[in-house]
Amino acid sequence: MATLLYRLGRFSFRRRRRMTALWVVVFALLGLGAATLSGPTSNAFSIPGTESSRALEVIAEKMGGGGTANTASATVVFTVGGDATLAGTAQQAALKQAVTALGAAPDVAAVTQPTLSADKQTAYATVSYTIGQADVTEADREALFAAGRTVQSAGVGVEFGGTATEANEAGGATEVIGVAVAAVVLIITFGALVAAGLPLLTAILSVLVGMLGIRIATGFFDLSTSTSALALMLGLAVGIDYALFVVSRYRHELAEGREPEDAAGRALGTAGSAVVFAGLTVFIALAALSVVGIPFLTSMGLAAAGTVAVAVLITLTLLPALLGFAGRKVLPKRPRKVKGVAFGERWARGIVKHRVPALVLTAGALIVIALPATQLRLALPDASTAAQDSTQRKAYDQLAEGFGAGFNGPLIVVVEAGAGQAKTAGAAAQKIIEGLGDVALVTPPAANQAGDTALLTVMPKSSPNSTETEDLVAAIRDQRGSVSGATLSVTGTTALNIDVSEKLSAALLPYLSVVVGLAILLLMLVFRSIAVPLKATLGFLLSVAATFGAVVAVFQWGWLAGLFGVDNPGPIISMMPIFLIGVLFGLAMDYEVFLVTRAREEYVHGAGPDEAIITGVRHGARVVTAAALIMMSVFAGFLLADDAIIKSLGFALAFGVAVDAFLVRMTIVPAVLSLLGRAAWWLPRWLDRALPNVDIEGEKLSRTLGDRPAEEDRPLVSV
Repeated sequence: MATLLYRLGRFSFRRRRRMTALWVVVFALLGLGAATLSGPTSNAFSIPGTESSRALEVIAEKMGGGGTANTASATVVFTVGGDATLAGTAQQAALKQAVTALGAAPDVAAVTQPTLSADKQTAYATVSYTIGQADVTEADREALFAAGRTVQSAGVGVEFGGTATEANEAGGATEVIGVAVAAVVLIITFGALVAAGLPLLTAILSVLVGMLGIRIATGFFDLSTSTSALALMLGLAVGIDYALFVVSRYRHELAEGREPEDAAGRALGTAGSAVVFAGLTVFIALAALSVVGIPFLTSMGLAAAGTVAVAVLITLTLLPALLGFAGRKVLPKRPRKVKGVAFGERWARGIVKHRVPALVLTAGALIVIALPATQLRLALPDASTAAQDSTQRKAYDQLAEGFGAGFNGPLIVVVEAGAGQAKTAGAAAQKIIEGLGDVALVTPPAANQAGDTALLTVMPKSSPNSTETEDLVAAIRDQRGSVSGATLSVTGTTALNIDVSEKLSAALLPYLSVVVGLAILLLMLVFRSIAVPLKATLGFLLSVAATFGAVVAVFQWGWLAGLFGVDNPGPIISMMPIFLIGVLFGLAMDYEVFLVTRAREEYVHGAGPDEAIITGVRHGARVVTAAALIMMSVFAGFLLADDAIIKSLGFALAFGVAVDAFLVRMTIVPAVLSLLGRAAWWLPRWLDRALPNVDIEGEKLSRTLGDRPAEEDRPLVSV
């Protein structure tokens, strides 16, 4: 592979205008396709195979609920304080005026009359829209708020909740901040504007291709509005990482006295090989999200995997062409004067010298940090996790106070029976459910025209994310066969959330098995070793465990909550474990491949085990540090968000990158490799013969080129 990539690098460098023109054509075709072939995205949230999803299908089929489940809605909450009530003449007139104004707002289909609480100090009206949440514009939301606030002239307070009030933020500001931070770090790292600009340019182009590809895919597949989120985040991350590594190696080759074209070929033959296999590990981690069985996660994973593949392709083809235009301008105008030994080398020598204490102390600290993860509790977010000063959170709290904690998470029980028997069966089910614990109210059954299906609404006493409500859902499901001739099933937002959390939890081990298993095989192929892949995987699991522990401590238990602006500690979002594993695995394997590949290269070329490790860390430390600082800064920016879920994701990703890059890859990995010595690179002879030699360290290339000037390129062929 190194020989092939060497030739590809020189070819792209020499034919830089043609290669650049080819990519310009690709961008133009993708832009044209995105403009003409793209289709709508959807907020539909289906979880095939769960009871709650099947019950929703029954409602759509038997009760005429099709076509409305995905439309936007809003809950407008009215309150008064002191001795006033909403039953007064002035208040009733104000409510009537507000309902009329709400009904006249853009894209509103219907508005229910306000329902009063028992003390008549809280009321709510439900606003149904003709469009989906993704199609609700800022003008629609402003019209909703303006219509509801007409009651304020009568001394009535008003707050708003529901999907129609949630803005569709693209997160562009965060990406802009991330790019700005990346630029600063790259300039400091390289000391040259051209060298700093190339990784940013290729990363942005990778994301652009990925986004255009996703837009085209919406014309052929049913994709969710969140599909591009992971692709955008990871495309930017790996695009910078991969180009950073190749540009760094290119500068090194120039400093060794190579001609620019030969330097580009050698950089791609060595660093490019690492990029290929780092990209493959990330691709595996993301594509494996398909095993979870949740459509929107599958689409997110495949879209992000495709964007990573594009980042690898651009790094291998367009980047050498851009290096051809840059030439020696990637070098700083004034060479840096290094006083003494570089920090990376000093760090590596210190770790090798004190390898046992370094390993024990670092691993021990991470295990202690990971301990809270044993108490991890998962749930999907609702308005209770919104910022306390947001209108959605205020509306949620006011409804809970006026109508009970369970009002925000009603359960829908579907009773299926023989023709004409549903209402009788529903009444029997109502009595049974009323006898269960934590039930505040059960509405009488509402049957369809055929009389074979009825719906009951169950109001729990406890909040939607409480363990008591989870137990109630399980208790109702235990009664599914208790009514003769009928079956019961539970759905509704709360039940859907519970089912999603359970399905994600159940998929976690299979997902880990697929990712870890394939990664071990791939890394074994790359490093020709058994110990290195096992060490890399165990280090990653330690990083993930420590990250989960920190997230639980801060966002579930509330430790240091004030420091991170966590207003309401509670369960962790259900998707975080799998999402976090996919992202961190990709970045962790990047750092592993970048550091250990150079160590393997030095070892193969004759260096002793410890010297190979020191050289690998010396050359890779600056690159890995820069890449990690960029990613940490990007992810830490999410801590500034008001939403607790966004905060927790930003914290988890920033913490996970810091732990994996600095504690695992740059501390534990050198210590373990030093302890293992030559055994780190041992591979049974039969397995060595069975595995194809991909020559990632460029041994064959080195033998071919030596220190002689490179021969003229031959036609590109497979190796």
